[in-house]
Amino acid sequence: LRQTWFTPSIKPKFRLQRDDKFYAIGSCFARGLESSLIGRKIAVESAAPEFARLQAVNKEVNGLGFTNKYNTFSILNELRWALDPEAVFPVDSIAQVTESVWSDPHTNPALRLADLEETLERRSLMQTVTKRIINCRAVIITLGLVEVWRDIQTDVYLNHTPNVSLLRTQRQRYEFHLTSFAQNRANLEATHALLSRYGHPDLRIVITVSPVPLLNTFSTMDIVVANMYAKSLLRTVAQEWAAAHENVDYFPSYEIVLNSDRAAAWEPDLRHVKGAGAQHIME
Repeated sequence: LRQTWFTPSIKPKFRLQRDDKFYAIGSCFARGLESSLIGRKIAVESAAPEFARLQAVNKEVNGLGFTNKYNTFSILNELRWALDPEAVFPVDSIAQVTESVWSDPHTNPALRLADLEETLERRSLMQTVTKRIINCRAVIITLGLVEVWRDIQTDVYLNHTPNVSLLRTQRQRYEFHLTSFAQNRANLEATHALLSRYGHPDLRIVITVSPVPLLNTFSTMDIVVANMYAKSLLRTVAQEWAAAHENVDYFPSYEIVLNSDRAAAWEPDLRHVKGAGAQHIME
């Protein structure tokens, strides 16, 4: 009989200690891992208390969703802007949507759009918290998407699809990219170099792939095919990246969810992993 939960045999390259500080960056799955770690009395710098004041549009969602990073470009960008003194955040990429509200496409649109002052304050908070990654021996990176939008005007890749109003009024400013294996591999290498230069002296990285499937696709592929392509590419990138570095370890949370009983693993929407699933993964 098939077991409810799939539990793989894992042979890590290194051991993490209970007093290690953690930092999780990546897709919404990273937020679930943060919650599980905090529940085990482990310090998680990415789940900063300063984010508590941020109210999500959906009251059932934690304001931390604002920090989600969905692609390797946005992960690398956020780390560069926070850690590299020569990397300057492209303020012009924060776009005006109406006379009173602005959109920062490098965050996750979990919060209501705000005026320019509040939008810049949120941006400053994001970078302040991201800098704390230098104090963390353990960094968890969860990969989510290969579909990316680029702001042609500022020549920067975005974290999420541009605001619908902007796509209507400034369609020529943004272009869609279906990124390649080589691009994502290069971004992870640049991320490793950046964290090796500015991060913890005994840095340990855990890389995983989010099991959460695509909600929609901007490619010409069927949604099921597009999702399989994205997850297969990211899964292979993660494996090669981990194999190339002694301080990077792949953790099979993706495999645990996909090979476990569907009713036990997924919420009714079949997109989000149940809390019990995240707990099983962390155990």
